[in-house]
Amino acid sequence: MGTAAASFPPGADAPAGSGLSTREVKERTLAGLANGVPDNSSRTLWQIVRANVLTLFNGIVGGCFLLLLVLGQWQDALFGFAALSNAVIGVVQEFRAKRLLDRLAVMDAPQARVLRDGQVQEIAVADVVLDDITVLQAGDQVVADAVIVDDNGLEVDESLLTGESEPVNKDPGATVLSGSTITAGQGKARVVAVGASSYASLLTAEAKRFSLVNSEIRNGINRVLGWISWALFPVVVVITNGQMQAKGGWDAAFRTGAWVEALVGAVAGAIAMIPLGLVLMTSVAFAVGGVRLARHNVLVQELAAVEGLARVDVLCIDKTGTLTEGKVVFDGVYAVGGPPPPGWEEALGWFGSDPHANATARCLAGTFGFDGSRAPTAVVPFSSARKWSAASFLPPHTAAGTWVLGAPEMALPVSSGSTDVVLVQARRLASAGLRTLVLAHTQETAPEGNPDDARLPRGLAAAALVTFREKVRPDAAQTLSYFRRQGVVVKILSGDDHRTVSAVAREVGLDVGEGYDARHLPQDAKQLEETLEGFSVFGRVTPQQKKDMVLALRRMGHTVAMTGDGVNDALALKEADIGIAMDTAAPATKAVARLVLLDGRFDRLPAVLAEGRQVIANIERVSVLFLSKTTYAVALSVLFGALMWNFPFLPRQLSATDGLTIGIPAFFLALMSNSRRYRPGFLRRSLAMAVPAGIVVTAAVMAVQVYSVGAAGFSVGASRTASVLTLSLVGLSVLAAVSRPVSALRLAIIAAMFLGLVLLMTVPVLQEFFMLEWPPPELTAAALAAAAVAIVAVVALSRAHARRYPADPPVKMTPP
Repeated sequence: MGTAAASFPPGADAPAGSGLSTREVKERTLAGLANGVPDNSSRTLWQIVRANVLTLFNGIVGGCFLLLLVLGQWQDALFGFAALSNAVIGVVQEFRAKRLLDRLAVMDAPQARVLRDGQVQEIAVADVVLDDITVLQAGDQVVADAVIVDDNGLEVDESLLTGESEPVNKDPGATVLSGSTITAGQGKARVVAVGASSYASLLTAEAKRFSLVNSEIRNGINRVLGWISWALFPVVVVITNGQMQAKGGWDAAFRTGAWVEALVGAVAGAIAMIPLGLVLMTSVAFAVGGVRLARHNVLVQELAAVEGLARVDVLCIDKTGTLTEGKVVFDGVYAVGGPPPPGWEEALGWFGSDPHANATARCLAGTFGFDGSRAPTAVVPFSSARKWSAASFLPPHTAAGTWVLGAPEMALPVSSGSTDVVLVQARRLASAGLRTLVLAHTQETAPEGNPDDARLPRGLAAAALVTFREKVRPDAAQTLSYFRRQGVVVKILSGDDHRTVSAVAREVGLDVGEGYDARHLPQDAKQLEETLEGFSVFGRVTPQQKKDMVLALRRMGHTVAMTGDGVNDALALKEADIGIAMDTAAPATKAVARLVLLDGRFDRLPAVLAEGRQVIANIERVSVLFLSKTTYAVALSVLFGALMWNFPFLPRQLSATDGLTIGIPAFFLALMSNSRRYRPGFLRRSLAMAVPAGIVVTAAVMAVQVYSVGAAGFSVGASRTASVLTLSLVGLSVLAAVSRPVSALRLAIIAAMFLGLVLLMTVPVLQEFFMLEWPPPELTAAALAAAAVAIVAVVALSRAHARRYPADPPVKMTPP
């Protein structure tokens, strides 16, 4: 679908006076030149299910699960529920993201107003066709790219698309872009691009590209899973062969039926290698973090984004809608010499109450009143071209004479010494970030005639300077101060003039120095990076430049968060590590953001930072437990397979030890408060503790098994029970090590798990289900001795790890 077709040159048979005919509309619709946008899903449901279900590990786990069910060993198949939970959480999470992306749309307007067959009609936006004449009025949203053919004071707000907050005057021949809004005047425009060819649709198409948030936790876990995938097959071969040989060889095992027990042992070794619980626990921690943030009116659109803000070291923000509320408010009136003439307040009241007033003048209505019964005798409406408006009142009106409100350099006489003084004062106010207008007065009446040819009346003299400012969000200053204290660098990327943006930045307490005009940004990537290092405020930034600047910051090694509310921010939010949309954001911007501040409160971000820190720190804590299990599972599988000994655990027994030493306590540890500041290298630190701890566990279990094999008269059940006891005691010591610093709650968790071990070993029902039998005294003593030595080794290992990776002191996370 293009902006023009060979058989329909734009404007060929579309006179502005009558618009298209019914026949012409039908022809263009059949030719595919209507405003509908193809509904292409970012990812199909089948692709999402395949990515989360049809994986190597799910295949292994599912195969082992089905094998045990076929063998009638359902008690040993408990691990299947963890795998199922992982797959369900992954599918739900990504399908939710898919639905958000598929609903992505820039347009809010449900109807479009067009001129057809000489009649103004309201039609669905999707029914607008190429060359349609759209009728535009104040408050309308432009539904397709068009060229103005007729206007009457037409002004367009393009801030959603360009970031430029000032309305733009549009004359015949000028282009209006889909997604912009008419703020004043009225006019007609011929459609020149529809559907996927329109500017808004092009932005939307790029924003719809599917991507997952860059999560260090998820990346680290995926790396571990990748390593395991390489080791899994050879280890499974070794342990399966070892288990068969332990039963007298493959022939004897199949002849006697011992192959069933051998396969169960092989499954136990294979499943123990896969840290299914770590994946599940990470998903649970993310999900609970999302629920907690929802209570703060923060919508987490992808669970892994919970940890993202904790890693951010550069925060890019837009001015309009982020630092400011996106609207202009009255600031004050400044004298320009002597007292203003009588009636100036009522004159300002009229300018504020004029139904045709622009957004700036309307701000006066709340401060200055006007008696509507005494209307002016002559009015010159505001125009962006002349940048002033005027109203004349006859005596005995208190505001008799003509009043002009407009830009000082346009509304005052040129050759006047007093004018120069006023202009200097106006520039000084403007440099402070204030939008400055002059209120001028003369006893002359405004000349009548065509408003487009209006001239200033003679004898004008400045009465006062009137200033306006963008309303700064009350939470902006404290929140930005908080991020600075946390070591986060703030960059302001705005479509407005860099001097205005710098003034607003100083108002919220940022020491930004001189801003940079993005129209002069270098094209060279290296020079762009150097410019980003040297400046904090950038003005006149286009949507593509915002995206390029975010990508440059990421190339420089930064973790970047980007906030915004306009469609012009959507591409940059998409490329940032964490995109944050305000409540006033356009639908496209909200859909691509990772986080949405539902109440628009900027001070919600510290709570997001606190939640992210908690998730990262706690997942690092529990990952040591799961990775230590993977380590000893691999080591035990290889050793027992090579030695051709019976594997020392049944799958159900490993499920019990996992629950007591890892699964249940990890659930609580992952959700506890933890305000430790983020430090990169989560996986390296985890493995530095987990691998040696896993080797210690392996050594303790091997010591018990060597004693059991060397001594005569111990049954297989007693030997396995001794291994369960040893593994559980050493596992609890690893749990105690990662629970530091100790608190009453953590001590209670460890005590509860120890009590669970006592019940497991003594309650008959549990003993029967898990096939445990209390070992003879000498084997029990050997198990306790091996566990004691291993516990001492774990304590020493924990202290060495703490010296190598000292913990940062807790950081106060109270929101500003």
